[in-house]
Amino acid sequence: MPDPFEAERRAMVEEQLRRRGIRDERVLEAMLRVPRHEFVPAPFRFMAYEDRPVPIGLSETISQPYMVAVMTEAAAVKPGDKVLEVGTGAGYQAAVLATLGAQVWSIERNPRLAARAREVLSALGYDSVQVVEGDGTEGYPPAAPYQAIVVTAAAPSVPQPLLDQLADGGRLVIPVGDLQRQDLEVLTKHGVDTTVEVLDPCQFVPLIGRYGWTEEDRVRGYRNG
Repeated sequence: MPDPFEAERRAMVEEQLRRRGIRDERVLEAMLRVPRHEFVPAPFRFMAYEDRPVPIGLSETISQPYMVAVMTEAAAVKPGDKVLEVGTGAGYQAAVLATLGAQVWSIERNPRLAARAREVLSALGYDSVQVVEGDGTEGYPPAAPYQAIVVTAAAPSVPQPLLDQLADGGRLVIPVGDLQRQDLEVLTKHGVDTTVEVLDPCQFVPLIGRYGWTEEDRVRGYRNG
């Protein structure tokens, strides 16, 4: 059956990603293959390939395509890598990582979002993604260590459990900052040392959990934002 969104997806890849500096052809191909519209609720599906975050309900969004590409490129995922995603949301980022050949564990704190993402990922055949419910700031020790960890929500600082669960040579991609503005950081682990590279400024929903923000912080941020 023809894909009615194929032209929009190709335009997204060429105009929003390649022209803005995404160079990894594997990432571009993965985002061309993954049907982003399938991860967007029906009322917002017409916005699926626009250059902005899209609401998915429950005060959450699916990230802007460019930011997904930047984070995926920074994670430098290789086939066979074990990858932890913190913040499943709609499941789109997990699908992109899986398309690159990774085995993905994705943590979602909201049971309703986790169930919805699990259903969509299963229906689309992303069998290498496991969605688990829990506090993403604590990571997921049963499958550690990970060659890459991608955090899709903003933290006030880098959660230590995530660094602890990163493999030697692994990369942690995470937005760090306050509730209104963050910088995307890439941390690479070298034994007991870690190097940090700061990429683009960004704005994500807050990372709620033991090593992140509280629900009260989230409410205060929305009032002040």
